[in-house]
Amino acid sequence: MTLLETLLRGAGAIASYAAVGVILMIVGFYVIDLATPGRLSEVIRSQRNPNATLLASSAMAAVGLIVAASIWSSGGRLAEGLAGTAVFGLVGIVVQTLAMLLFDRVAGISVRDLVKEQELQPGARLLAVTHVAIGLITAVAVI
Repeated sequence: MTLLETLLRGAGAIASYAAVGVILMIVGFYVIDLATPGRLSEVIRSQRNPNATLLASSAMAAVGLIVAASIWSSGGRLAEGLAGTAVFGLVGIVVQTLAMLLFDRVAGISVRDLVKEQELQPGARLLAVTHVAIGLITAVAVI
């Protein structure tokens, strides 16, 4: 295989993983959007809500951790790595969503109520750390 072929193959793999990662991040964003009142992008952009921004950002970071671990664990097998990244990313999003619902029930921390507040709330910080922790746990489980 020539250097050019190696570079093209590598660039194609990078583009493929990036596409799967972006799709997973969009899915994760819309799942958070479903849990918040109003359109999440509007709440962040126009209302400049720090709670919604922190929750969405932490969810994106968690998905990014899962995607990175999936790529790492693929061992250079592109098709298997892409499939694993998609599946493990979706599992991570589901687990994050379940954790939000669980915290809502057990700890009484409602995402819907948090994003109505205009000042950063302790509950948003807790849920944000939970998102990242679940992403990290899922990422390590992938490896």
